Amino acid sequence: MAEKNKYHTGEVVRIKETNELVTINKWQYVKNMKAYSYTVKEHSATFYFEDEFAANN
Repeated sequence: MAEKNKYHTGEVVRIKETNELVTINKWQYVKNMKAYSYTVKEHSATFYFEDEFAANN
């Protein structure tokens, strides 16, 4: 099955709220929320959802 998440491990993304560049550490699908959650290396105790990131283009 193909993954449908927008970001992948090792990818550098920007947190929209803080404009900080971070690196995706881990991701998983949260079934009851029907959304992907992510942890980042720079803030390993916090999780984020896809809509909180902007691609680093």
